[in-house]
Amino acid sequence: MSKSSWTQQGKTLSHKNACKEFGLTEAEIIDAIKAGEIQYKINYAHGNPYYKLLREEIEALAIKLHGKSHFEKQELEHKIKKITREINTHKRKAKSLEKEKLALTKELDLLANTER
Repeated sequence: MSKSSWTQQGKTLSHKNACKEFGLTEAEIIDAIKAGEIQYKINYAHGNPYYKLLREEIEALAIKLHGKSHFEKQELEHKIKKITREINTHKRKAKSLEKEKLALTKELDLLANTER
């Protein structure tokens, strides 16, 4: 049974994320929707509407409007931001674990000193 692109993970994105990821403006996306160049569905998150778009169509639109080199540059910049965000998440987690380790070490030292 083949899945529709609308239901496969990573095959769709919101119009807001399309703007961030591909350097498009909302006006460019809405113009393409009105011209019938891209498909969309209206979804709601916490009562707020947004356009759900197919990633492959947005990629094609970005290339058409801004060129292949701009598209590739935006794609690389987005990947760098994503990796930086993940690195910072791991740094925060490591810092938290270091604090926990320090507290446990102090507790262990106190227990060792009281046994003597």
